[in-house]
Amino acid sequence: MGRVTIIQVLALSSLLIIFPNLASAQLKQNYYANVCPNVETIVRNAVQAKVRQTFITIPGTLRLFFHDCFVQGCDASVMIASSGSNTAEKDHPDNLSLAGDGFDTVIKAKAAVDAVPSCRNKVSCADILVMATRDVVVMAGGPSYAVELGRFDGLSSTAASVGGKLPKPNMNLDQLNAMFAANGLTQVDMIALSGAHTVGFSHCDQFTNRIYNFSKQSLVDPTLNPTYAAQLQQQCPKNVDPQIAINMDPNTPNTFDNMYFKNLQQGKGLFTSDQVLFTDSRSKQTVDSWASSTKAFNNAFVAAMTKLGRVGVKNAKNGNIRRDCSAFN
Repeated sequence: MGRVTIIQVLALSSLLIIFPNLASAQLKQNYYANVCPNVETIVRNAVQAKVRQTFITIPGTLRLFFHDCFVQGCDASVMIASSGSNTAEKDHPDNLSLAGDGFDTVIKAKAAVDAVPSCRNKVSCADILVMATRDVVVMAGGPSYAVELGRFDGLSSTAASVGGKLPKPNMNLDQLNAMFAANGLTQVDMIALSGAHTVGFSHCDQFTNRIYNFSKQSLVDPTLNPTYAAQLQQQCPKNVDPQIAINMDPNTPNTFDNMYFKNLQQGKGLFTSDQVLFTDSRSKQTVDSWASSTKAFNNAFVAAMTKLGRVGVKNAKNGNIRRDCSAFN
């Protein structure tokens, strides 16, 4: 009997090593079928209304999801507002550029869900963010996919938890791979998720190092398309407001498509961390493949988003369902 116990313990230990986020096992499609069967329709309608107000809803919600999952897992901890002596996650410098419309999308969708008596306080903010993210991808012309649900909202949100956990625009392939691997994501997943830069915008201060005084040998990053570099210099002249917004995709910035990868082939990746996916031989083949096949990219993106949505999932023991997405219960 003692031997069996030891074997069981060893087996459990092995599982914890292989699957550190066992809470993700609670996730399933149609999780709310018995308590709030129309939740996905309710969220989608709220998201559509928000998108009609401003396109920024789409990249804003997408980016909010990424930033949430990468820090403490997909638990809506990025939604919490700072209070008193606690500086919350959203107020870390790496999160200050998150668009307010992303937060507002989740808050309005939560209000719509809670307006239905049977759904009130039954659906987590974390799950609403996951549903809203899928919905904005579809509304921009991207793939539709079934989402796994069953997350609880996190009980902690601190600015200190953010440091070093979010990708930077100047990262190389090794740095990107290491950061994504820390969340159980492969290089292929990383390239697929980078493809979300097919929509949205960035600010001048995130890439001016590539178009001014790049090195002693070159004013401009030589991996940049010269015509594109000149356009960026016009849009972001020296001493300009660093918060001027520039489209990430200069060709189809409002459409979720595979143009991002075609742009990389032309030297039109806005960030160093974008262009390196084409200039590094280890990732170039994937870029070329998805530049020539929308279907292949879409399939990889859905797979990567599903995996990302499993990171750091909270359950009833280490989370709850927030009444207000921006504050702890």
